[in-house]
Amino acid sequence: MPRITVTVDGVGYEEEVEPRLLLVHLLRDTLGKTGTPIGCDTTNCGACTVLMDGKSVKSCSVLAVQADGSEITTVEGLSANGVWHPMQRAFHEEHALQCGFCTPGMIIAAIDLVRTDPDPDDATIREGLEGNLCRCTGYCNIVRAVRRGAQEMGVNTP
Repeated sequence: MPRITVTVDGVGYEEEVEPRLLLVHLLRDTLGKTGTPIGCDTTNCGACTVLMDGKSVKSCSVLAVQADGSEITTVEGLSANGVWHPMQRAFHEEHALQCGFCTPGMIIAAIDLVRTDPDPDDATIREGLEGNLCRCTGYCNIVRAVRRGAQEMGVNTP
């Protein structure tokens, strides 16, 4: 079996993995990162979105061996010293969730969107989150949260 090295939420791991193991299963089943939900296993919902080397990816569409040498950030890795990331805080303050199942992937995708466009308008936010589905909220509060998170990231994050 191949041996891979990954950094997840700032911690280095070296693991033997089956060649067909998906990144989402490595994160959840091997490393215990259960904040990354398995939504559909078909790349349709985006619930399992994580940052891989700074770019959002659906971890159900990436083999663990493809992540070899990469830095992965999950929703659990966003807060520092008990302080939420500005996007996490914005989702909470804008009530941008109901059941919460899609929230980790939405937050990760929103962070990647804001890194490439620090001041997105509503249409850009909706287009940027197109691959992340929410079955509860209707997206209005999510869009508002991403705008607020973008403003706070511009002020509070390098």
